[in-house]
Amino acid sequence: MRIYQAGPLFSEAEREWHKALKARLLTAGHEVIWPGDLITQEEIAEWGDEAPARILQRDLEGIISCKAVVALLDGPQVDDGTAFEIGYAYAKGIPVFGVRTDFRVCGDTPKGSLNAMIEGSLRGLARSRTELFAILMTSGDLS
Repeated sequence: MRIYQAGPLFSEAEREWHKALKARLLTAGHEVIWPGDLITQEEIAEWGDEAPARILQRDLEGIISCKAVVALLDGPQVDDGTAFEIGYAYAKGIPVFGVRTDFRVCGDTPKGSLNAMIEGSLRGLARSRTELFAILMTSGDLS
């Protein structure tokens, strides 16, 4: 199955976490579309003022081409680009599965751990990569 892997990729730690998740998804037999692989820094520099629109278009094409989205949701609040990707996938009927390894509480509801709009968009929320894979394996959305 083709999976779009969403989440911030601005720090070395974030990129390394994503690389490890991507490797595990590939090992499990999935095809992975990750924004970190879709666009190079050279392309961004070449595009100049058009870069934001081109980045958006390439990412949207990636999401549309996938059967599911897996999103990293760590941090005091969900990365704004990741939130957009989740909302777009949800609006297109593409199931979104989140993974939040961060123990901080930042939800809008008494038992929530995320913004209610994000949490309400998810088909499943895991606390680790291992739990994420268990959720993906048992989801009827992915068959």
